[in-house]
Amino acid sequence: MLPPRFQDTGHDLIAALALAAVAIPEQIATARLAGAPPTVGLLVFIAGSLGFFLLGSNRYLSVGADSTIAPIFASGLVMLGAYGSPHYLTLATVLALLVGLIVAIGGALRLGWIARLLSVPVITGFLAGIAIHIVVSQLPALMGISNTHGDILNTLSNIAKNILNPNPFTLGIGLAVFLIIYGSERIDIRLPGALFAMILATICVQMFGLAGKGVAVLGAVQSAGIQTSLPHITLSEIGELLPIALIVSLVVVIQTAATARSFQAGIDTGDLNRDLIGVGFGNVLSGIFGGFPANSSPPRTAIVSESGGKSRFAGFCACVVVAAFLLFGLRLLANVPEAALAGLLLFVAQRIFRFGTIRKIAAESHFEFVLLVATAAAIVVTPIETGVGIGVVLSLLHGVWTIAQTRAIEFGKLPGSTVWWPVSATFAGEKRAGVVVVGFQAPLFFLNAETFRRSLNQVVHCAAPAAHTIILEAGNIVELDFSGAQTLGSVIRFWTDQGVNFYVARLESVRAQQAFERFGILSLLGQERVFHSVNDIIKLLESSERPSP
Repeated sequence: MLPPRFQDTGHDLIAALALAAVAIPEQIATARLAGAPPTVGLLVFIAGSLGFFLLGSNRYLSVGADSTIAPIFASGLVMLGAYGSPHYLTLATVLALLVGLIVAIGGALRLGWIARLLSVPVITGFLAGIAIHIVVSQLPALMGISNTHGDILNTLSNIAKNILNPNPFTLGIGLAVFLIIYGSERIDIRLPGALFAMILATICVQMFGLAGKGVAVLGAVQSAGIQTSLPHITLSEIGELLPIALIVSLVVVIQTAATARSFQAGIDTGDLNRDLIGVGFGNVLSGIFGGFPANSSPPRTAIVSESGGKSRFAGFCACVVVAAFLLFGLRLLANVPEAALAGLLLFVAQRIFRFGTIRKIAAESHFEFVLLVATAAAIVVTPIETGVGIGVVLSLLHGVWTIAQTRAIEFGKLPGSTVWWPVSATFAGEKRAGVVVVGFQAPLFFLNAETFRRSLNQVVHCAAPAAHTIILEAGNIVELDFSGAQTLGSVIRFWTDQGVNFYVARLESVRAQQAFERFGILSLLGQERVFHSVNDIIKLLESSERPSP
């Protein structure tokens, strides 16, 4: 790990102050969402930032308590221990250690590709469901009513019973905080709107005596010491935590990959797997410090980037600032109204509820919009960790279905050129009598092999006049597995037995070429029937049809 260049230190210090100003109120609010004391959220930020500074790669990435994963593990942990109880916090600590080990090992094994398991519509639906959970969980604090911390249906029932009797002061504070943060971010993402809103709300509570008018405040906040021994937990409890850890780890990997790729320094693409090791180590430190799972944060990462940060030193300096606040500034939290934290979390919820992306998906892909809605519904209706699992399954099924539905299609020649192009409703192309040019625009393997056979045979059977030559345009067949190769071999043998010549053009993929040789397709077909282009085969056919002089 190289130290920052001296000329960059000033930029990093400015970015660190901007990051800390946003992180302090946000981490306190996220701790509330996770069912932990405010100081634990600050510890998680310190641990995550320190771990990533030591082992991470990306210059801007900020790691700490995160509102995306907090509802996920909170909903799982509450089934194992009472919300916010010492045992609950112990389980959260062990969960952080498990998540850290899983993510770090995944990075060491270069498993960053796992981030591609979820499609954009499914991720968007997942975030929408999480946003709904956040909103519902914070409405009681916003309205000034009691919250039982039950499931979402019980919370909604409680809200419905008290919807006509909100505390006007808590409601006003929460909405004002939301509007201040929203407005400041619209003006400039670097503005510490959350910090300013919290300070203003705290001043109002003190000046107007709102604590005596039903406005709940944090009260005296005790410093959370770093634990010095491993938490006491049984093997059976670790087994119960493992599924939650796997789900949370998957979300951490996906969000880290998306954030790291969105914030890169110039042409520096960074190292995603090293970033995962850094985030994993930050989680391990969080567990050692007595915290809960940490994650990379797109908004905080954006602040570092927009504030001119040049290296991971900015995150380290922000870590120092937050640590100083944890040591000397906790008394400032005593009169912070809980409604202000609720307003901040409502802002976070609307930020992760990606309205623009949802509208775009709904307008451009109705089927994927259904996937989005189904994922969001699963997150809301079922336990969150179950909903995430359903989202993963839906995403994989969508990918499998898409590939499995790929069909062989006929190609036609662009007039006045040597280019052969897929035939469509708007392009018929020129064709040569008795020659069928057919392409397959996907890897050929067990999921779509039978569809390939049926659709190719259908194209050839529909040719008029009857085909005497088939040319497989293989430019998009990037890979074949055993099943795909067996199917292709049977198709070649079938049409060759019918007296039809079979050629292959544009077998460009090196892996496909190796598969042709490994599975015996090349020896079955003959090297002389594999060409660089369709046009080369057409020239051969034309020359063979010319009468001898």
